[in-house]
Amino acid sequence: MMEPRNPGMSTVPQSAPLHAEPTPAAVDIDPVEYTLRKRLPRKLPKRRNDVYVNMKTDFRAQLARCQKLLEGGGHREICVHGLGLAINRAINIALQLQASSQGALQLAANTSTVELVDDLEPDDPDEAREPMTRTRNNSAIHIKVFYPDPQ
Repeated sequence: MMEPRNPGMSTVPQSAPLHAEPTPAAVDIDPVEYTLRKRLPRKLPKRRNDVYVNMKTDFRAQLARCQKLLEGGGHREICVHGLGLAINRAINIALQLQASSQGALQLAANTSTVELVDDLEPDDPDEAREPMTRTRNNSAIHIKVFYPDPQ
């Protein structure tokens, strides 16, 4: 139930003062004044049986590389890594490998969150703007594709 209104009080929400100083956390980055440069993500240690999946390389080429490592490379297991948009592709590669082996391969998937760093560089070098960095999080998947030990 609503309380009775006081006729002397306004129901219009109060706005912030017009000349308020912006707080450092609320400073907006003008995309016209800065260029976004995405740094490469930190990678896990590169082993011979690690495959880092991306969206630029052809799917069939990445699948063939994984098959070559498992069949001709002498590896009993490989690790397929996917970051961000490449997560679906990494899952598809692992499932294709399992289907082409008629169920002989098993999968074990782990997910994680990776912290990425972006550089914001000022467009006009004559102005006194400092380059800035921005961190963001992105999802990742790590799929172990392996032949189970014979029992």
